[in-house]
Amino acid sequence: MAGDYIPGPDGDFHIWQNNFVTYVSTHLADLGLVAGDIAPLTAAQATWTTAYPAHTSAQTAAQAARVAKDDARGGLVGVIRPLVRRLQASPQVDDTERAGMGITVADREGSPLGGAPTSRPVVNVDTSQRLQHTLHFADEASPTSKAKPAGVMGAEVWVKVAAVGQPPPADPAELTFLALDTRTPYLASFAGADAGKTAHYMLRWVSTTGEKGPWSETASATIGA
Repeated sequence: MAGDYIPGPDGDFHIWQNNFVTYVSTHLADLGLVAGDIAPLTAAQATWTTAYPAHTSAQTAAQAARVAKDDARGGLVGVIRPLVRRLQASPQVDDTERAGMGITVADREGSPLGGAPTSRPVVNVDTSQRLQHTLHFADEASPTSKAKPAGVMGAEVWVKVAAVGQPPPADPAELTFLALDTRTPYLASFAGADAGKTAHYMLRWVSTTGEKGPWSETASATIGA
């Protein structure tokens, strides 16, 4: 509560209670107390001084385990993505096998109108989860709809991860291919070492016949730690 003499944070309380119990214990007569008056106090302090270090140790271990888990996931994803790109480009892999692996299966039912897409994706990056970005994309001609333009198979997603202070990419050649995503949203995951850096994304539509449209505007977002 406001104005309470007992500190709220556990660390501050731990220091305060130790001073309080020590002072009372060494000034019993001056305070008009006897040993029996503070027996409940010292018993309660003994319980606290066991529970508090156990709690802080468990908290530290949980934080370390979370970092290890996130780093392990980032490492696994970093190995999976290049292999999936290789499989997606392989003529030996068909859509049945893609579905069996749980990777993107291109929507081949759209009518191939011929010609490259003329519009661009617009991108919104959700940064609410640490070490993850969720990319919501739509067509600039219908930004409130999830529908792709007619004759479009999906959006190519490209990224450049840059240190703080570095400028966004001036040329798409600076970016790295992430995926051809047939449906919004796209989830980008990062390793712990990328925390605090900036991810710069550019997307472009790809037609059902494989032709590429113009690049989107660069969408930039910080990778949360």
